[in-house]
Amino acid sequence: MDDSPGRLVLAATPLGDSRDASPRLLAALACADVVAAEDTRRLRALAAALDVTVTGRVVSHYDAVEAARVPALLGAVREGRTVLVITDAGMPAVSDPGFALVSAAVAAGLPVTCLPGPSAVTTALAVAGLPCERFCFEGFAPRKPGPRRRWLENLVAEPRTCVFFESPHRVAATLADAAEVLGAARAAAVCRELTKPYEEVRRGGLGELASWAADGVRGEVTVVLAGAAPPDPPDVADLVPQVASRVETGQRLKDAVAEVADAHPGVPKRALYQAAVDRS
Repeated sequence: MDDSPGRLVLAATPLGDSRDASPRLLAALACADVVAAEDTRRLRALAAALDVTVTGRVVSHYDAVEAARVPALLGAVREGRTVLVITDAGMPAVSDPGFALVSAAVAAGLPVTCLPGPSAVTTALAVAGLPCERFCFEGFAPRKPGPRRRWLENLVAEPRTCVFFESPHRVAATLADAAEVLGAARAAAVCRELTKPYEEVRRGGLGELASWAADGVRGEVTVVLAGAAPPDPPDVADLVPQVASRVETGQRLKDAVAEVADAHPGVPKRALYQAAVDRS
């Protein structure tokens, strides 16, 4: 770490293979004044695997105590100390403790920076084999069946690839619900134990994946769901009455065609114009 004033540092930690740790993470663990860890035992195990000695003060920073830790950790930053935040795996604040602390630090005008690194979201997205130019992240799927189905209903028309986390104990029920709500043929990938010795990526339709998961799934699970296919454009002939209606109100044929075509992506204006002329 350098000699800059106090700051809050978020650091990504390996998902499973300690060799994915960056040199900057090793330096931060060795030099940070305070290390706020989701699980202090996991921190000690990681430090041992990396052959790093944590010299700073270690404090627990898991969900139940995160809010209570904020004042003291911000106080340390104000005093010129470097506070390093890590979680059990991946990036702090991304469905892990850290957001409340970052939000408070930003509101207080304190420096916040990040040591990038492993992320289950982007790792799963990369290996899923589904389009990833645009995607959305949904955190953890709702635990209870009712809210989970309502959440899935919101994804019926979502055009982007969706990434979410799920407990191994609930993934079978979630995939079964998804197959029913979104369709058994909707493509998806279930990524299990990413970067670990028993890493597994199952790809297929939701119905197929639900059948596979029914026998039980172990380990950390990230699901990647294909976006909804764009609807087929309507038949040009079916849109001619809309054009005719606009023309009857005094609109120019060219303008009427443009408006109707713009309202229905995928409809060629030239074809619609010709169909309207032929019908007149």
